[in-house]
Amino acid sequence: MNQNDNKFQTDVIIVGAGPTGLFAVFQCGMLGLKCHVVDSLAEIGGQCSALYPEKPIFDIPAYPQISANDLIENLEKQAEPFKPTYHLNQQVVSISDNATNIKVTTSKDTKITAKAIIIAGGAGSFGPNKPPLDNIEAFEGTSIFYMVRQKADFANKNIVIAGGGDSAVDWALSLAPIAKKLYVVHRRDKFRAAPDNAQKLHELHDKGDIELVIPYQLHGLSGDNGQLTSVEVMNTNKEIRSLEADILLPFYGLATDLGPIEQWNLDLQDGHILINPTTAETSQSNIYAIGDIAAYKNKKKLILTGFSEASFAAHHIYEQINPDKPLHFEYSTTKGLPNG
Repeated sequence: MNQNDNKFQTDVIIVGAGPTGLFAVFQCGMLGLKCHVVDSLAEIGGQCSALYPEKPIFDIPAYPQISANDLIENLEKQAEPFKPTYHLNQQVVSISDNATNIKVTTSKDTKITAKAIIIAGGAGSFGPNKPPLDNIEAFEGTSIFYMVRQKADFANKNIVIAGGGDSAVDWALSLAPIAKKLYVVHRRDKFRAAPDNAQKLHELHDKGDIELVIPYQLHGLSGDNGQLTSVEVMNTNKEIRSLEADILLPFYGLATDLGPIEQWNLDLQDGHILINPTTAETSQSNIYAIGDIAAYKNKKKLILTGFSEASFAAHHIYEQINPDKPLHFEYSTTKGLPNG
């Protein structure tokens, strides 16, 4: 890798530092390919770290249960021997190519030249759908959070959770045992969550462990210097109620956007990138897509599917970069980790 100020050269640029992007670093590294990773978030982990770091995942092979945060930590350790370079809190905003190289520029004017790109951007760039409340920005990061990183940070707090989907219900169940008081605000009695969890939520309400504030919607915020003191909610009769609150957790889903990727002249379908499922290559040579952003017939949106696609992409990139250097496939138990 050559570095000159903010200019870099590598073998592969990986766009997205979620689980599939991190595993792509490992797969490329096992083939001797160096990687630079670009992500719009301020830390690695993608949606796993941003949305549900402490939630358990049950369908990772060899792990009957693993938290999203632990999965990311393990993937980071697995990639570490190959010394990836991370460019975080920035997006790829432009791309150009010639017969031998692809050049990208990020929103921080980082310039990277590589032989191939792997897009592992999940659903693309994403951010929370924020409730339309006056002065909400004044409380963000101190009293209002769109994700839960460490449950312990919310112990003995008066918490208001707003929303009716899986995230709202799951976090209500998870935080109820440690909260001082927990309210769940939803505009109707029916929750868009797993039926078993929705039933558990109602059972906690019946026992008095939480309070379901239904049918209400968020209406206003009160507090000083970034610290909430109460959250106002309003029902369909325009009746307003004030809930004592230290913390507000609005879970209204994500706003996703392919962003500049839409301008890369790739074949798209319903906001996803069409790929060859046996190579993960897109309609543009030397540009690959893996994980949730990639689409093909009968695609299953599972992390393990993205892991498989990462392997397909890495091997195809190696073949394209080294046409006169055949790869003799070996299992990792046989070859071990490459030196250097």
